[in-house]
Amino acid sequence: MHRIEAREIMECDVVIVGAGPAGLAAAIRLKQSNPTLSIVILEKGAEVGAHILSGAVVDPVGIATLLPEWHKEDQHPFRTMVKEERLMFLTARDSWMISKILLPKIMSNHGSFIVSLGRVCRWLARKAEALGVDIYPGFSGVELLYNDVGAVTGVATVDMALMSKYVLIGEGARGSLAKKLIARYALDTECSPQKYGIGFKELWEVDSGHHRPGLVQHSFGWPLDNCTGGGSFLYHLEENQVSVGFVVHLDYKNPYLSPFEEFQRFKTHPSIRDIFAGARRISYGARAITEGGFQSVPRLAFPGGALIGCSAGFVNVPRIKGFHNAVLSGIIVAEHIAMAVAAGRSNDEIKEIEKSWRASAIGRDLFPARNVKPLMAKYGTIFGCILSGFDMWLQQLFSFSLFGTMRHPKTDAAALEPAFMHQPVDYPAPDNVLTFDRLSSVYISNTSHKGNEPCHLRLKDTQLQKTSELNSYNGPSTRYCPASVYEWIGEDENSQYMINAQNCIHCKTCDIKDPNQNIEWNPPSGGGGPLYFDM
Repeated sequence: MHRIEAREIMECDVVIVGAGPAGLAAAIRLKQSNPTLSIVILEKGAEVGAHILSGAVVDPVGIATLLPEWHKEDQHPFRTMVKEERLMFLTARDSWMISKILLPKIMSNHGSFIVSLGRVCRWLARKAEALGVDIYPGFSGVELLYNDVGAVTGVATVDMALMSKYVLIGEGARGSLAKKLIARYALDTECSPQKYGIGFKELWEVDSGHHRPGLVQHSFGWPLDNCTGGGSFLYHLEENQVSVGFVVHLDYKNPYLSPFEEFQRFKTHPSIRDIFAGARRISYGARAITEGGFQSVPRLAFPGGALIGCSAGFVNVPRIKGFHNAVLSGIIVAEHIAMAVAAGRSNDEIKEIEKSWRASAIGRDLFPARNVKPLMAKYGTIFGCILSGFDMWLQQLFSFSLFGTMRHPKTDAAALEPAFMHQPVDYPAPDNVLTFDRLSSVYISNTSHKGNEPCHLRLKDTQLQKTSELNSYNGPSTRYCPASVYEWIGEDENSQYMINAQNCIHCKTCDIKDPNQNIEWNPPSGGGGPLYFDM
């Protein structure tokens, strides 16, 4: 390395941004294809897995494709196989079990595993490093580097520039670099707007009498109304641990809605709360989830690299799964990159990637589920779920859909309506036993940032935030943020907007949901944010 323009310059064959499932899978497959390739992974978390948050029930098809002998190892993290499945519809006081007979095959979790995705990523990182991959935790990719013809040639951190033949972007949902690439190269011109949800998760240690290892339980309905999409999960892992989570689709209309408070309310339902009697909350986290599906995936390839994993958006919404497709996307892109390098190519657009993923297991997984999200958004939760089930059954039996491929008409930011059209929501105070406030929750997420670094949350127009976000929408950022980052202090003309960036758990909801797209999330210098243990 040598110093140019105050940055160290490092050269390698491929730079990967993000040590998540897609990035790690891509690195491993690149090394499997050509052990001489030099691969560097940048990870903004303090360690691999620090920012990884997911339910998670994992379909092992991705891992089996990447590492066919994984199940013969003693130290693999796939310990709890799904033994029992439940799908429930909740009202304020009652619950109804949905018969498995009514559910299409795509909804089955048979053969899947309940896991800590953080543990899975640390396991994959050890595999990658054993093959010679260099992983740099605590380094954020803050800037893309381009050559004279506009192709990506590398990635810069605060004090280092990594120059490469190709760059893979695996930052997860709403990645800051992916967002810039999609805009620069118009990668989304032929697809619907990407859609998102905000997912919450708490890990609890429960009484052994309430613990059923291998139980997977999902619900929809209460506490959300019929016009607000979302649902819950309860996954029983090993060692008396239960992960409880809640997802709110970010196309909701009411600016008074608080997704965090809806999650806390969910735990008080008569059919849910007894599980947590005498239990102890271990950790908390939240993050955005891509939900647009097949029709919202942008072109993956750009001059000099490609998007992988949730940077592109491969979550299957009705299955509530994205890990397997993230891994498969890393494999597919890595195979094309390896062939391109072997052919002497570099910094060009590998157009073959687009056809490959759509014809692959990823396309076959996402295509039958493509209308679930738009049907629920158009017809409401209850009727939308009925139509979605009918549509998936038609495709399972006859490979046919009455709806074709529905588009998402607008972004989640555009879905929010002015405050005068809605009534405030009265949420109960937390009891600090089953329900909690946001600040105490952030505390157990182990979130920290360097005290002297610039604020990574930027307002494009300070006055617009006051005239619109506050005056028109009554300050929804104070409610949609799961970490109490945003506050309006004072009243009327004296109101001031406070950004408590040190609380940020990197969910990126503000970047998605702000009605004016006036808040921009940028990665901190590196190492800051939550430190999720076994989430």
